[in-house]
Amino acid sequence: MSEASKEKRHGLIIVNTGHGKGKTTAALGTVFRALGQGFKVAMIQFIKGGWQYGELAAAKKFENFSLEPMGKGFLKLGDGDPLPEDCALAEKTWALCADRILSEKYDLVVCDEVNYALSYGLLPVSMVLETLARKPSWVHVILTGRDAPEALLAVADLVTEMREIKHPYQKGIMAQRGIEF
Repeated sequence: MSEASKEKRHGLIIVNTGHGKGKTTAALGTVFRALGQGFKVAMIQFIKGGWQYGELAAAKKFENFSLEPMGKGFLKLGDGDPLPEDCALAEKTWALCADRILSEKYDLVVCDEVNYALSYGLLPVSMVLETLARKPSWVHVILTGRDAPEALLAVADLVTEMREIKHPYQKGIMAQRGIEF
């Protein structure tokens, strides 16, 4: 992208949150649109990892799209403080997000499931806000996951809350290939 184009663009901070399905899917729709405009895109996933799902196979088909799952695929949550190894992994994952955001190599960076890391106390909100305050003015950032903290919502340019009205699990229908993974 030319320097003139970068100067004209206002890089948005976008938050997809809520308890309904579709936060990552909406982010991937934006990724698809950005790729169609010639953008270079990075997506880093905080929770997903450890198994094969549709996004991984699809991402390999795009030259300007890197998808990096960093999670273990699940978190053991319970009473008390989060496990130190989960906090360390969340901080390592955020460090990769921050690197991609600040590198000036990407037009769009998706920090998938980061809101879970924030709401579970795995990652301090201040760390995310500090990076967002320093991002290049033309870089778009999407942050997904339930329970986005108010401080993140306050700095966002666009916030969408997914609300569940009906879900196939309520009928006993299990996750479907190509729809949920």
